[in-house]
Amino acid sequence: MGVPKFIAQLNVFDSDNYLFKADDGTAAAAAESDSESPSSTAYAVTKLDESKKNLGLISCIGLIVNRMLGAGIFAVSSTIFNLCGSVGLSLIIWTVGAIISLAGLYVYMEFGTAIPRNGGEKNYLEFIFKKPKFFVTSMYASYVFFLGWAAGNSVNTAVMFITAADKEVTEWNQRGIGVAVIAFAFLVNSINVKVGLYIQNMLGIFKLGIVIFISITGWVALGGGLKNNYQSHNFHNAFEGTGNATAYGVVNALYNVIWSFIGYSNINYALGEVKNPVRSLRIAGPTSLIFLAIIYIFVNIAYFAVVPKETLRTSKLILVADFFDIVFGHRAKRAASAIVGLSALGNVLSVIFAQGRIIQQLGREGVLPFSSFFASSKPFSSPMAGLFQHFLVCLVTILAPPPGDAYNFIMNLVSYPMNIINFAISVGLLWIYWQRRQGKLEWNPPIKAGVVAITFFALANLYLIVAPYIPPRHGESVYKSMPYWTHCVVTWGVFGVGAVYYLIWNQILPKRGGYTLENKEVLGEDGFWRTKITRVYSDSSKLEQSFTDADVEEDSDTIETKNHIGIQTIYKAASN
Repeated sequence: MGVPKFIAQLNVFDSDNYLFKADDGTAAAAAESDSESPSSTAYAVTKLDESKKNLGLISCIGLIVNRMLGAGIFAVSSTIFNLCGSVGLSLIIWTVGAIISLAGLYVYMEFGTAIPRNGGEKNYLEFIFKKPKFFVTSMYASYVFFLGWAAGNSVNTAVMFITAADKEVTEWNQRGIGVAVIAFAFLVNSINVKVGLYIQNMLGIFKLGIVIFISITGWVALGGGLKNNYQSHNFHNAFEGTGNATAYGVVNALYNVIWSFIGYSNINYALGEVKNPVRSLRIAGPTSLIFLAIIYIFVNIAYFAVVPKETLRTSKLILVADFFDIVFGHRAKRAASAIVGLSALGNVLSVIFAQGRIIQQLGREGVLPFSSFFASSKPFSSPMAGLFQHFLVCLVTILAPPPGDAYNFIMNLVSYPMNIINFAISVGLLWIYWQRRQGKLEWNPPIKAGVVAITFFALANLYLIVAPYIPPRHGESVYKSMPYWTHCVVTWGVFGVGAVYYLIWNQILPKRGGYTLENKEVLGEDGFWRTKITRVYSDSSKLEQSFTDADVEEDSDTIETKNHIGIQTIYKAASN
C-alpha cells in the first residue's frame, strides 16, 4: 500500500553531495563545462556548474581590483598613524596586513579550485561543517543579512563630497548625504542594472588613476621636486612614537588595513561563471593583490612625504584632500575630494550590487523566511528585494551609532566577523588536510595554500578576534561615545540571531509540525547547481493543512501547491 509523503520544496545547499567518487575511487566532477576538459576538472569535489562561462582572466582581475580599491586607502591612513604612533610602524602594519591578506588569498584559492562554484565562503563553510545540518547556513545567512557592507563607503563618499563643496563636515550632514548615497545606489541597481554597471566601470578609472598619481607625487616630493623643495621630513627618525603603541592600537590598525584589502576573494563568488577557474585564480588573485599592496605602500609613503605629523593626526577621512591642498593648493583639494568621493561611490555601487544578489540567492535556496519575496527579480529584472534589504540595513548602520563613531563602527563591524569566518575556514582547511592524511577524504586541488600559510592565516585571525577585548588606555579607544568592545558584542549578537533562527526553523517548527527537513542538489535552468530542502511529513493528515492558502494544480500522481511565502508543497503517493 502506498505511503503518502508530503514534501515542501526549497533550495538550500546539500553538503552530503559535495564529495563523490568515480568508479575507480578517485574524486571526479559529475558535470563539466564545454570549455574545460575532463582532466582539468578531475580535482573538483563538487558537481560543476553548467552555466555559460563569461568571465575571462582580465574580467577576473577587474572584479578583484575594483572591489579592493575602494575608499579605504584614502580614508584610513590617518587613523592607522594615530594608532601606531609612528611612520615606521604604520608602514610595517600595512606590510603585515598585506601578508595576512596574501595568505588568506591562497586559502580561498585552494577552496576555489576544489569547489569552483558561485557562492564563496558559504560553500566552504558548508563543506567543512556538515553537522548540525543547516546550522552554519543559518549563521552565515544572518551574517550576510544584518551587516551593512556598503554603509562605510557611503559615509566616506558624503565626507568627500562635503569637503569638495568647501563646507564644514558635521555629524548630521555626513549622515544625511551618506543616506542619499546609499539610496542612489539602491535605486540605480534596482531600476537599470546596465546603467549601474556602466557607472561602476567608469568610476573605477578614477580609483586607479588617483592612487597612481598620488604615488608618483610622493616620489617627486621625496626627490625634492615640489615647490621650494618642500618635504615633511617625517622619515627622519621614522619610528619615533612607536613605544606608545599598544596591542589594542595595533589590532585596530590592522582592522583598518584589512578593510582596505577586503575583496581579494571577490572572484570566488562568481567561479561558476569563470572560463578557466584554476588559471584565473592562479594569475588574477596574486597579481591583483600584490599590485595593490605595492600601490598602497607607495600611497602611504606619499602621504608621509608631504603631510606633517600634526595634520596626519587630525585629517581622519580627509587625509587625501589635505595631501592635495599642501601640494597643489586649495582648488586641488576640492577637486581631489570630488574624485575620491566618486571612487567611493563606485565602491558603494559595487558592494550593494553584490550584496543584493547574495540575498537573492539565499532566497532562492530557501534559507530566508519569505523566500519567494527575496528570490524575486520583479519588477525590473533585478534583485530589488535583496537590494532594498541591504539599503535598510545600511540606513540603520549609518544612523544608529552615536555621532562621530559611525565610520569606525561600520568598518569594525564588517572586519570583525570576517576574521571569525576566515578563522573558521582556515582551521577547517587544516582539518581537511588531516582527514586527507588519514585517508578519509579525497582532496587534491591544483592550487594549495600549504600548512604554513594556512596556520599563519588562522593565527593572525585568532589574534584579531581576541585582541579587541584588551582594554585600551585612556583616550586610545577608536570610539568617542561607545564601549571599545561594541562591534565585538554586536557581531556575536548577529551570529546569535542565526543560531536562534536555526533552532526555530530546523528544530522547533519541524517537531511541532511533524516533519523533517531533507536536502538534495538540483541543476537549475540557468546551469547553476542549487539545493532544495524537502519537508517530509510522517503523517498523511497534514495534507489539508499544507493546502491552506494555496494555489493548487493536480494530476493523477502529484498535487502541487504554492503558498504565500513561495514554498512549493508536493504530495506524492510513494509505494513500498
